[in-house]
Amino acid sequence: MEKFRMLFQHFQSSSESLYSSFDFNCPCLARYNTLYGLGLLLTPPLALFLCGLLANRQSVVMVEEWRRPAGQRTKDPGIIRYMCSSVLQRALAAPLVWILLALLDGKCFVCAFSSSVDPEKFLDFANMTPSQVQLFLAKVPCKEDELVRDSPARKAVSRYLRCLSQAIGWSITLLLIIVAFLARCLRPCFDQTVFLQRRYWSNYVDLEQKLFDETCCEHARDFAHRCVLHFFASMQSEMRARGLRRDTAAGRPEPPLVPNGPDGLDGDGGGKAHLRAVSSREQVDRLLSTWYSSKPPLDLVASPGLRAGGLSHRAATVALGTRLPQHTDV
Repeated sequence: MEKFRMLFQHFQSSSESLYSSFDFNCPCLARYNTLYGLGLLLTPPLALFLCGLLANRQSVVMVEEWRRPAGQRTKDPGIIRYMCSSVLQRALAAPLVWILLALLDGKCFVCAFSSSVDPEKFLDFANMTPSQVQLFLAKVPCKEDELVRDSPARKAVSRYLRCLSQAIGWSITLLLIIVAFLARCLRPCFDQTVFLQRRYWSNYVDLEQKLFDETCCEHARDFAHRCVLHFFASMQSEMRARGLRRDTAAGRPEPPLVPNGPDGLDGDGGGKAHLRAVSSREQVDRLLSTWYSSKPPLDLVASPGLRAGGLSHRAATVALGTRLPQHTDV
C-alpha cells in the first residue's frame, strides 16, 4: 500500500506531463465519437479519484470511525464530516487537473461533439445531403482523412468546438479560483473554535489508530517470543526427563533456557509486565474485540484502570522526549 501511495502521488504531481504524453486518436465514426470522447474525458478522472481514495489512509480511518459501535466513546458526526471533506479535497485534485487539461486541449471535446454541431451555422454544408453532412462531421477530428483534408469547413468546425471547449475549461478554472479565494478569505470571519476542535480530534483518531497498530505489532512480537521460549523450555524439560541431554548425563550444569523472572522473560522483573495477564489466544481476541466494540472514553483522569487492561505498557503515558510518528494535518 505504501508503494501504491507513492506511485499515485507521483502521478498526481505529474498529471500534466502524463496527459501531454497521451496519444489521442479519435475513431471518426458517427456512432463511436461521442462515447470515445466523453469516455476519455471522464473515465481517467474517475479512476484517479478512486485511486486517490484508496491511497489516502484517512479514508479508511474515516469509514472505521463511522462504522464502529459507540461503546464507551461517543461518535461526533462533525469529525467524520471534516475527515470526509479533507479526503475529498485531496482525491479530487488529480481528476480536476485531468478534466481541465482535456478541455483546454480540446481534442476530446472535438471528438465527442463533432457530430452534434448544427450544420446551419456553417455555409459550406449548404450543398451537401444530410447523410453527407453527418459523415463529414464524423470525420472532422481526423484531419488526415481524404474526405476532410484541406477542407475549410473542417477547420471551421474544429476551431468552433475547440474554442467552446477552452471557454468551458477557463470558466471552470475561474470558478474554482473564486471558490478557493472566498473560502480562504471568509474562513477567518467565522468562529474557529469548532474548526480547531474537529481538526484536533481528526488528527487524534488517525494517530490513535497508528499507535494502536504499532502497539499490536509490539505485543504480537512479545507474545510470540514468550510462546517460542515456552515451547523450547517444555522440550528441554521433556528431554531431561528422558535422559536425552548429554550435558545432564555428563554431570555438567545446564543454563536455564528461560530466565527465572517474574513473568518468565526478564530476569530483572521490570519488563514485559503487560504479558502477565495475557497468556492465551482467547484473551488476546477478547482484548481486540473490546477495543473495537467499546473504545475507552477520552477521560484519562476518570479512567485510571486503562493501563492495566491495555495491550502494552506504553499505552497510558509517553515518556518525555519520545517522538511520536509524523502526521500531516488534514
